[in-house]
Amino acid sequence: MLTDTNPYGSRTLVIEGDEASSVAYLCDPQGVVHGAVWLANHTAAPSAVDLHRLNSGLPPVMPRPNTRHPSGRGPIDPARLEVLWFEEGDGVALFEDGLLLAVIPGWADMERGMPGYARDAIGETPFAWSLEEAMEGLAPRVAKARSYWNWRSGDGAWEAYRRLVMEHLDARVGPARRYWDVSDGRLPTVGVTERPRTEWRNYAVLSTVGMSCQRMPQVEMYIDRPDAYARVELAIATRGDARDAARLFLWLARYPWQSVTWLGHGHTARWYHEQATFPVPGGYNGVFMLADLDYLPDLSGFAFGGDSVKWLWLIPVTDAELRSVGHGYEFLAERVAGRLPI
Repeated sequence: MLTDTNPYGSRTLVIEGDEASSVAYLCDPQGVVHGAVWLANHTAAPSAVDLHRLNSGLPPVMPRPNTRHPSGRGPIDPARLEVLWFEEGDGVALFEDGLLLAVIPGWADMERGMPGYARDAIGETPFAWSLEEAMEGLAPRVAKARSYWNWRSGDGAWEAYRRLVMEHLDARVGPARRYWDVSDGRLPTVGVTERPRTEWRNYAVLSTVGMSCQRMPQVEMYIDRPDAYARVELAIATRGDARDAARLFLWLARYPWQSVTWLGHGHTARWYHEQATFPVPGGYNGVFMLADLDYLPDLSGFAFGGDSVKWLWLIPVTDAELRSVGHGYEFLAERVAGRLPI
């Protein structure tokens, strides 16, 4: 009935149905379903789960005790639907005639029995959880998503945001020399700014500009205070060719939204090509990310959307060092201490 892909191209909402019921699926580009929520019955509800229908691969019909319309409701008209993606791109809200019909959040997980929330659902079932019972937590999330995309689509929004980040970096590491756009015309929009060496600093500092304009996906599944970790920028200190170091940002700047994951203090990332093609010489095969390195400029103090922004320094690491992260990120941090600037 309807398909809609998030602004980052990493998740697609697919709504399907037949004469008996309608269901919404949240899929990745490979077609893997990451969330699925029943929307409505269109015929009289059975007294129990229709296993024959499920085993036939048909959309489920909600049992009578768990639907607000046991006699069924009319078919869903795609023309009356509106899709609203969460800022992170990992969750979505679905409206019918301007009223919230269902939500598949980023924490939906079919294997753990968390399918998503539906207006017509009662209680918690493998097909849907009650939207009404979850509105205290979901309503602010949906409102924030609406506010964010209204702002993001406004004239001059990106340039105003970019100017704030650039002014913050001006104050922290001096004026910019070069700026590259590394977003290839797609969201999220991200650039790289180079702050050249100065009389008091014999290395250049490169930083992304734009990652913090939108929250990273999945943070709240692992962190109790996502407001302190959901927005980041990446930085690197180098005495070498700034253009080589900038290629690391081409690799990682859009990664959280493309892969629906997050980057944080103590995380590592393995280079996705042959080791010989790694942008920085030295036999490296990936990067280690650390915040607040006391021997490098303090880039903290910037906030956006009510969240503080963390700058993660990229430290090139070897294949052996990547494997050693199993001992804990503190172990690896000790091994690479002082490696920047490169």
